[in-house]
Amino acid sequence: MTDPFPARFARARSRHGPLVWGVDPSGALLESWGLGDDADGLERFVDVVLAVAPGTVGLVKPQSAFYERHGWRGIRALTRLVADARASGLLVVLDVKRGDVGSTNAAYAESYLGEGAPIEADALTVHPYLGLAAMGCLVTRAHEAGSCLLVVTRSSNPEGRPVQTAVDASGVSVEAALLAEIGRINAALAPGAVGPVGAVVGPVGGAPRLDLAGAHALLLVPGIGAQGATPADVGRAFADCPDRVMACASRSLLAFGPDPDHLRDGILALAGEVRAHLRA
Repeated sequence: MTDPFPARFARARSRHGPLVWGVDPSGALLESWGLGDDADGLERFVDVVLAVAPGTVGLVKPQSAFYERHGWRGIRALTRLVADARASGLLVVLDVKRGDVGSTNAAYAESYLGEGAPIEADALTVHPYLGLAAMGCLVTRAHEAGSCLLVVTRSSNPEGRPVQTAVDASGVSVEAALLAEIGRINAALAPGAVGPVGAVVGPVGGAPRLDLAGAHALLLVPGIGAQGATPADVGRAFADCPDRVMACASRSLLAFGPDPDHLRDGILALAGEVRAHLRA
């Protein structure tokens, strides 16, 4: 049986640190790399990622939209990236931000989680707007497969703040209520340990403190680099549970490409900074 994702992340973190490389091939990026903004250029981008990432970083995070924009050939490239990255020992966080109800969520679970899934990822991002209770089949499949479900809780974009900071009649914000519910789910599925349901939490400056440790969850932290957050910002924001943080950077690292040696050097430099600021 596959070890639970938190245990596999702990091993990856020990070897390479908690940095997650966001491999997001926008059209502008493909052009700047001289690959061409088409399906062939995308395949060449995947080749570079698969050559650089193993042994350099422990986790990669492809945003599926940048692959889907190339149609079926883009989906094929994403499938190859995910399968070959996992085969090389990397953990793959698939950033798809799915989320619905009932049989639709069951279909999403079958698509991405567990042995036999067509695009089998180690972790999956989801939106909770239809309620965490509606995510039951995704949670169950993630738990049974040793995967991780990452619920968008506090995003790094300012447009999300009015929704995430809205409060109920008792004065509890949406983001705080989500974290509390994640904590209850994890306590039931993995008593005394980090559970299969994680959260996406951006290092938003000046935002109210959240009970991050109480969620018993891994935390995917976007926003490092191009979005303005620094490793020091992340270290301060997550000082209560630094060993649970998966800190993600994409554009700032891809800017070192396409030369593989420059990419490795850039990734390793940022990985060292992130590790230094997130010492458990």
